[in-house]
Amino acid sequence: MRMRQNHLGIGNSRNLAIAGFFACAAAAAMIAPLAHAEEAQPFRLCADPTNLPFSSDSPSQPGFYVEIGQALAQALGRPIAYDWYKSYFGKRTVRVTLLGKQCDAMIGLPRSEDFMGPAVIFSATFAKEGYALVAAKGQEIGGVDGLKGKRVAVQFASTPQNLLASRDDVQKVTVLSPEEGMQALDQGKADVAFIWGPVAGWLNKTSYNDRYQIQLTEGEGLSWDAAIGFAKTSTELRDRVDAVLPQLQRTIGELAVKYGLPTGQPVRFGTAGAMPAGATTGAGTGPGVVQVANVVATEGKGDASAPNTEAVGAGKEIFNGTCAHCHGPDAIQSERKIDLRLLRHRYGDDMRDTFWKTVHEGRPSKGMPAWKDVFTDEQFDSIYSFLLTVQAESSD
Repeated sequence: MRMRQNHLGIGNSRNLAIAGFFACAAAAAMIAPLAHAEEAQPFRLCADPTNLPFSSDSPSQPGFYVEIGQALAQALGRPIAYDWYKSYFGKRTVRVTLLGKQCDAMIGLPRSEDFMGPAVIFSATFAKEGYALVAAKGQEIGGVDGLKGKRVAVQFASTPQNLLASRDDVQKVTVLSPEEGMQALDQGKADVAFIWGPVAGWLNKTSYNDRYQIQLTEGEGLSWDAAIGFAKTSTELRDRVDAVLPQLQRTIGELAVKYGLPTGQPVRFGTAGAMPAGATTGAGTGPGVVQVANVVATEGKGDASAPNTEAVGAGKEIFNGTCAHCHGPDAIQSERKIDLRLLRHRYGDDMRDTFWKTVHEGRPSKGMPAWKDVFTDEQFDSIYSFLLTVQAESSD
């Protein structure tokens, strides 16, 4: 009986060992596909289906960003999937798609903490994008002074329009889109188009037989570093993308040429030295704005004393947050009827009274709302202090 029990004990142990072996094997067999499935998760890319040269849902012309995404997915060893969303609203698009977890990455966001940081984190820079000068081949335009005496197509409410707003030696041809800017150039209505570079390059390549030269510009509000954006919880994926981006630089360069994006050394706007006290740079720094704005920080008759720095800073912040929508960032505005740099010239000693009445009561017939229920008198005083610093000496 004892031997039988020993035999049964040995047999049970062996059976348990065999059973354990198969259980482990089964578990390993289950884990392997799960790990493989995790590795094979698609790289989900946010993209606009109608935004060439950057992206489209057309297999024949997918766009610069989409092809970069394809190259990234391949380098990461993952298939690619798209979340198509028309991106008319910028930050709203990012909130809905990327931060809404509909996709893993969005290519082409400006690499800046001011852009939805820290909710959005960024890869290393992969390209520079911005406005460009478009002209007949052979013309070299070295900054603002290179535009003297020329007819320049600028898009309404754009940085180039604000930059050239006060230049009487530059004839502005206002257009509503880069397409109209290229048409003005092609029809002889403009000598230069100062418009959004990627679209200008794409149109030059696809519609104008590459007849124009495209020079990228740089300066405040004119260009920025393009990067890939991720939700702040995706640091691991961001780091993996950063690790493979250097391998793709040649591919990215070739794609930029394929889609006509401006390349080469940018034309610099804004290389002035020290600025005069009270000067405002608006959408671009340097001689193009400082010299032509002709601003003064002194007080005119009826103003008791020069505005203090704190009041000017507070007024400028309120102005750019509320008034710039119509009157231009930092009051740089090319439309004379709403150019607030001409207040002293128009109203002289009545400038303050006119300002006070207008901001309190508005001018509804001209589209100016009343702000008396929005801002305090102290805030109005700070806005006025800021406006004093940007008044032109004359209207000429």
